[in-house]
Amino acid sequence: MRRDHDASSRRAFLGAFAAGATFFTTRGLFAEQLALTPSRTEGPFYPDRLPLDTDNDLIIINDGITPAVGEITHLTGRLLSETGTPIRNATIEIWQCDANQVYLHTGDSDGKRDQQDKNFQGFGRFTTGSTGEYYFRTIKPVPYPGRPAPHIHIKVKKGGREILTTQLNIAGHPGNDVDGVVLEGIGVFDRELLMAEFKPIKNSKIGELTAHFEMILGRTPDESTFKPGSTTSR
Repeated sequence: MRRDHDASSRRAFLGAFAAGATFFTTRGLFAEQLALTPSRTEGPFYPDRLPLDTDNDLIIINDGITPAVGEITHLTGRLLSETGTPIRNATIEIWQCDANQVYLHTGDSDGKRDQQDKNFQGFGRFTTGSTGEYYFRTIKPVPYPGRPAPHIHIKVKKGGREILTTQLNIAGHPGNDVDGVVLEGIGVFDRELLMAEFKPIKNSKIGELTAHFEMILGRTPDESTFKPGSTTSR
């Protein structure tokens, strides 16, 4: 029953999100050029062994019944061009450490097997829809030694190429002011483009959160005028 309830809840949430996407897309047709999402380092912990389950629900693995530890977060957003045009059929990947500060990577988890949350997927994928929308159910990120700013890693792929690698941070978190990756090489305005508010969902009985993160790209690789390196991080 819990599994059915979760699925119903996610469908309802996505339905409400999709309704709002239409307005933004229409308005985007007349928008001025938008600020491009800054790239950030991939870091050392992109999974070296992908899990069997790589869907967009990182809270439940396959048909498991035990959810991951952490504050459940519904992460939504859109992938848009600099003029506001939706970018569809792009693959968005996210990965992050679990609530115990362990990544899905042998370089991190081998020495922390007792700490690792075996119920957290750690990595997920989603293909953007007709309005450029994406959705993940994951946990609110946590800080760990060396990275005082909680973050979610994001990679965008399209046309066989990686077109953006970046990181999403929690708006207003004190760790942002002392985290080297957050501060490195970009000004205050660009840093704000990598922030999202994690807000409580009204009437959620389990304390769920919602976060919304728009990503703005330059030309995509299937366009003849794509500018290599404009948003790609190495």
